Amino acid sequence: MQKKAISREIRCQIRRVLMEKWDPIGVGDVPEAADEYDRYIGGTYDLLERNATESEICEYLKLIEVQQMGLTDLEGVPLVPAELRTRAASALIELRRWFQS
Repeated sequence: MQKKAISREIRCQIRRVLMEKWDPIGVGDVPEAADEYDRYIGGTYDLLERNATESEICEYLKLIEVQQMGLTDLEGVPLVPAELRTRAASALIELRRWFQS
């Protein structure tokens, strides 16, 4: 497969993981919201490409939740459970096999 086609497939898979495993605002089952997390695909792709750890990916997702989505309580504590980020990060790390194709 050509490099461009592989990149496109990885990005499609990242989109799927963000919607199905992470989905901090709960729109995964809303077809009209299929592109809700697309702005985070590039950063996620870069993390995978440079072999970021699960912890680094979790931290990236947490920063999105807190700084860009504002998903915190009044004290600034993230509202999204850490398990959600961990589950998503684990699924994203599995996508690294595409970089070796």
